[in-house]
Amino acid sequence: MRTLFGAGLVVGLALAATAAPADDPPAKIDGKKLVGKWRPTGKNVAEGVKAVIEFTKDGKVAIEMEKGEQKKSVKGAYKLTGDKLALSLDRGGKEDKETMTVTKLTDDDLVMEDPKGKVDTFKRVKEADEKEKK
Repeated sequence: MRTLFGAGLVVGLALAATAAPADDPPAKIDGKKLVGKWRPTGKNVAEGVKAVIEFTKDGKVAIEMEKGEQKKSVKGAYKLTGDKLALSLDRGGKEDKETMTVTKLTDDDLVMEDPKGKVDTFKRVKEADEKEKK
């Protein structure tokens, strides 16, 4: 009886383990698609602010912001590992580090989530868009 109960328990645990939902693995992110210029969209755009983020092939990032006559530039570096985007920005001699989770990256769309759960959305800046803005 004990043997039968033990065998039933093992089979039950094995079935429960295979039926339990597994954590979804992170989405595969194609780092080559990150390279280029991106403009923030949606809720993360402050009124009257124009901004562009540029990721280069060599791991550098530049953020250009403009509001009226005021302009600001921030430069730094990035590293994409899996779906984690580690940013290191130089803010006037002070290094600011943050790791974002890339939840979507296509030819035209970039969606990232910060550690606090804030979602930022971006659209790729096309060459034609750049010429129109100038």
